[in-house]
Amino acid sequence: MLSYLSNFESVFGPLRLLRYLTVRMMLATVTAVLIGFVIGPWLIRRFRTLKLGQNFADGRTGDIAGKREKQNTPPMGGLIIFIAVFISSVLWAEPNVWVLVSLFVYAVLTYAGWRDDYLKVVRQNHHGISSWEKISWQSLAALVALGVLLWHPTSATLIRELWVPFFKHAVIDQMPWWLLLVLLYLWIVGFSNAINLTDGLDGLAGGCTVTVALVFGIMAYAAGNAKVAEYLLISYVRGSGELAVICGALIGGTLAFLWFNAHPAEVFMGDTGSLALGGLIGVMAFMIHQPLTLVIVGGVFVVEALSVIIQVGCFKFTKHRTGTGHRVFLMAPLHHHFQKLGWPETKVVLRFWILSLICALAGLGTLKLR
Repeated sequence: MLSYLSNFESVFGPLRLLRYLTVRMMLATVTAVLIGFVIGPWLIRRFRTLKLGQNFADGRTGDIAGKREKQNTPPMGGLIIFIAVFISSVLWAEPNVWVLVSLFVYAVLTYAGWRDDYLKVVRQNHHGISSWEKISWQSLAALVALGVLLWHPTSATLIRELWVPFFKHAVIDQMPWWLLLVLLYLWIVGFSNAINLTDGLDGLAGGCTVTVALVFGIMAYAAGNAKVAEYLLISYVRGSGELAVICGALIGGTLAFLWFNAHPAEVFMGDTGSLALGGLIGVMAFMIHQPLTLVIVGGVFVVEALSVIIQVGCFKFTKHRTGTGHRVFLMAPLHHHFQKLGWPETKVVLRFWILSLICALAGLGTLKLR
């Protein structure tokens, strides 16, 4: 919105800077940080006044992270990120189909996550929303997003291309709509659940999200710049550079949230944040033709999800075969396995942040290795 002020550079010269994507990305980051710092304390006070705290055991309040002080900590901190990201994105990103689809998916999944947290903390329903309702919201986000992308002339052809890391050209030029729907759905649902599983320790999911958002901000800028895209031999997606502004806002909003989520946490991200962040990152990666790169950049999220799949699959298989279930890990998701080994929570979080940064650098490397 504010980018249009650049049209008045004749009145005030410095307004011409708003034409530059990098400037608006930095402004979006700063704006989101400030919004988060302003609304964060107010929201946390409101949560506490309304007694919206968890008083049941889950991945954060169980027997390993199970300190009594973690119970009654409000779990809807994802609202801090959402409000900061949404307002900042609207202010600094030029509206186009890529921006609108991203914010739509983010808003829908934020609502679904909020409903889940609301049922848990207000209705004392430990299970939150049903699996079918969660799938319904995720399906709605994927279907509407794909429908808009296939309908809009800017994205109708581009969205059908499938790009793979290390290849100079699209592997598939024109994906059929059903394959496109399956892949988009898997990425939105898969990374929603992956970040949701990672959100189990103070600062863990938020810190890893920052590194992923930083890398995809760079990738979105590259994909939206014809000269950079040609030099790197990646897909040029006209207008997708505006997603870098959303990534900047996401970095700022998440950093502000981490201020309050640092150990010992004053607020948890909850499904309000984790489900929505996964969907937002997943759909943006798909739109800039870097879906498989997300598997590398978001390696920590992927491994956390795989640890749960392996744990559950192995337990059910061995129980069926031998009558006694066998566990691969001491506890899943993987961060709890290391806690069971005796690692302090802060050490687990810091080391996972380091791994996330390594994955991010590896993902960036794929831009040149083609």
